[in-house]
Amino acid sequence: VQLQAFGGGLVQAGGSLRLSCAASGRTFSSYAMAWFRQAPGKEREFVARISRSGGSASYADSVKGRFTISRDVAKNTVYLQMNSLKPEDTAVYYCAADNNYASASTTSGMDYWGKGTQVTVSS
Repeated sequence: VQLQAFGGGLVQAGGSLRLSCAASGRTFSSYAMAWFRQAPGKEREFVARISRSGGSASYADSVKGRFTISRDVAKNTVYLQMNSLKPEDTAVYYCAADNNYASASTTSGMDYWGKGTQVTVSS
């Protein structure tokens, strides 16, 4: 699976962005999908995941209630809607694929990674 994330940018605190991750190659619907992020000087951390069917999702506590993950199987794309953004959300955001939803919240559990997209939130 090849993954390409895009949609990042510069936004003021309180604003919104929607990230997209387009998948190609093997069957997109066979994989659980997740978003991770990495801020300068910090380890990559889990943000959100969604199951193959889209029926299950979970979020890091830091983004719960503000971010929403979704997927469009017809478009082979997973999205991350980010609302009420905070300066601490500033990071490079990565999408990733895993054939097991249960392990799709750990960096070591992911099978495929896309290149990141930068999100910068100004105060």
